[in-house]
This record gives sequence, structure tokens and C-alpha cells, in this order.
Amino acid sequence: MKLITCASLLLALSSASAWAQSTLIYAGKILPAANADVLERQTLEVVDGRVQGIHEGYVSAQTLGLADAHIIDLKEQFVMPGLIDLHVHISFERDPQADPERWLKEVEADQALRATQFLGNTLNAGFTTVRDLGSYNEVIFPLQRAVESGVVQGPRIIAAGEAVTPTGGHGDLHGYRQEVLDAFAPRMGVCNGADDCTRAVREIVKAGAQVIKITATGGVLSNTQAGLNQQLTDEEMKAIVDTAHNLGRPVTAHAHSAQGVAAALRSGVDSIEHGSYANDETVALFKSTGAYLVPTLLAGISVSEEVKHNDKVPQAIVDKITQVAPVVKASFQRALDEGVNIAFGTDSGVSRHGDNAREFALLVEYGMSPREALATSLEQAPKLLNMSKEVGKLQNGYYADVIAVAQSPLKDISQLSAVTFVMKEGKVIKHHEQD
Repeated sequence: MKLITCASLLLALSSASAWAQSTLIYAGKILPAANADVLERQTLEVVDGRVQGIHEGYVSAQTLGLADAHIIDLKEQFVMPGLIDLHVHISFERDPQADPERWLKEVEADQALRATQFLGNTLNAGFTTVRDLGSYNEVIFPLQRAVESGVVQGPRIIAAGEAVTPTGGHGDLHGYRQEVLDAFAPRMGVCNGADDCTRAVREIVKAGAQVIKITATGGVLSNTQAGLNQQLTDEEMKAIVDTAHNLGRPVTAHAHSAQGVAAALRSGVDSIEHGSYANDETVALFKSTGAYLVPTLLAGISVSEEVKHNDKVPQAIVDKITQVAPVVKASFQRALDEGVNIAFGTDSGVSRHGDNAREFALLVEYGMSPREALATSLEQAPKLLNMSKEVGKLQNGYYADVIAVAQSPLKDISQLSAVTFVMKEGKVIKHHEQD
């Protein structure tokens, strides 16, 4: 009886192996990782949504011992891992033509339904993992679950939910009567004082946040003449970071002014978003703490372009755009020259979802080599997400997140704005056949 049971088990395992979903991608050229050599005429083996191996030549399923496999011909393409964007707002997108009061008229489902298009645009652009750094909890966490379950097609989402911000800070709402704000504005992340900010972090983690986003300084797009200086106090930031880290959550800080960047870094944040102003202190703190800069260069370019043709932008926002735009390039170049850790993020939502790859072109324009620019997304971003064993490489056991372009982005970074093939976890999302 025991022998029959073992035989049945072996038969079941053999059958399961035979029916495993297998795909072979014939890659004319392939870059397995940001720091790897480009290989030619390779077969990428994918089994059950994970990379099983890379084999020299165009190998058949039978040679690999597979009962059957779906063949994808990318012999004329440059194949590489799916891209990662550490700063998006997937639930909205700036639109000068939209009703500015629609947030008073709609419910969360309206945002979620629009976001399905933004998710699709992002995934089709080759970004298979994103970190959302500021969306209503009632929108982003259901979207995250919908993507995970396959109900909605989109990139893998690491979500912060609502930002932790002081009353009147960049993450709070401005410009309306308090009765209106009380009825419609999110309040969970608004806090004042160290104890209250501890409460805010705990509530946001309870709601589902995988990362805590704080607004350490004023922001360009908040409709208030409060500047770009530090808003959360040193004590508040320290309480936020300690609480988040004790709960196993990293912290990233929206920060523009050098004073605010320095205060956030001293408090122990894991990364800085924007970091528009740099000085000796901020550079030294980045290097001593090992924190990352996520420069979001595209956001600055996008709002600078918008104010040229959108006369509805409030003057308080125009003034801050005018103030910060001229300093961003020099600050980024200083961070690059000084060896600060730099990871990829676009602030998409400020720019259009699907245009994320424009950030690569800006990174190169401002001084990075194409390979260094790629590494911000494929190597540095996974480290910051604590996902270095799952995404960013085409290596055994990693998610089969695969994209292709016509030519090598190591020679022409603009190729990343014309992705022809996208696979996420072994499922083909987009495949433009070659003529």
C-alpha cells in the first residue's frame, strides 16, 4: 500500500511538472541585469511566472526536458528586465482640462476607475513594479489588491497610502472652508507633535501601507504660499521614523529645501524624494547614512512645461515652480558627482502615466551614462524596496518581468520610450510583432 502511495505521488508530481506553464523567449540580445554583459542569441526559460534560466543559443523545449513550451520570438529585439519606478501617484494625473472641483463631486470609485487606465499605460510602457507615494487609502489599497488578484492589469504596486503631514503641510488640503475640508479631506495622516505623528504612522500601517511617506518640507504643487522649507519638526520626524522602523516599514521623505532634506536624513529616513537643493551638509548626510535620493527630474520638467500653457495654475504654485526649477539640475549633478545613492522615480501623475521613461533621458542628459541610468531602476530601486532577490534581474527564481526594445538602450537611452514587448510574471501583456 505504501509503495502504491509513493508511486501515485511521483506520478502526480511528474504530471504537475509536465503541465507547468513554460515559455521560451528567443532573445537576439539580452541584458540580464544592469551591470551584466549583453549576451547574444539566448533562450530565456520561464516556468510558472519565474525565470528558470538563460541558455546559450535558441534551445528547444525537448532539449530542456519540457513536455511543451510556448515560444516567443524576440530574435530581432533587445531583451531586459522589467523597469521599476519608485515614485508614482497612480490614482490621478494632472489634466488642465479636468473639472477642478470634481473631487467634491465624485466618490473614490471614480478615481479607481480612471486609475485602471493609468495602470495599463504604465505597464505597457515597460514598468512592471511601481511604488505609489500618495493616494487615498480607499483607492490605492483596493487597486493594489485588484492587481495582485488579476482583476485589473497593472504593475506590481508597493503602496504608501496617505502621506504623514502636519496641519497645513504639503500633504494637507488647502484653499477651502474648514467645513468642506472636514468632510472631504483625508485626515488619517495629518498630525501635530511627536505623539500624534506616532499615532498617524500606526493608523496608516494598519490601513495597509508598506512604506511611510512624509512631507518634510513644503511642496511645489500645494496651493499655499508656505514656501519649500521644513514643515515637520525634527521631533515629529524622529517619532515617525522610529515608529515606522519598529513596525518594519521604510520611510521616504518628500523634501525640497536643504534644511528640510538634512533634518529628514538626520531623523533616519531611508530615502529623499526630489531633494531639489543640495549643500555640503546634505551631501555628507546622504553618504554617511546610505540613504537614497529619488530625484524625480521629470516632475520638475513637467510642471515647468505646464505653466507655459495653463493659465489656471494658482499663483502660489507658479511662484514655487519658478523658484525651484533653476536649481534642480545643479543639485542632482552634485549628488551624482559626490557618489550619493540615486534611485529611479518620476512622480508620474504630475507627468503623464506611461511617459515614465522620459526620466531616463533626463538622467543621461544631466550626466549619467545609459548604464548608470538603467541601474537606478534595475539595481538601486530593488535595494530600496528590499526586493533585490525578486525584481530587477533575469535570473533564476526572479519574477519573469521581461521587456524588449528594438535597439540597445545602452547605446540610445531613448529606446526605453518605445517598448515593444512586456511580460509580467510570465504573462505576456504587450507584443508588437516585427514587420
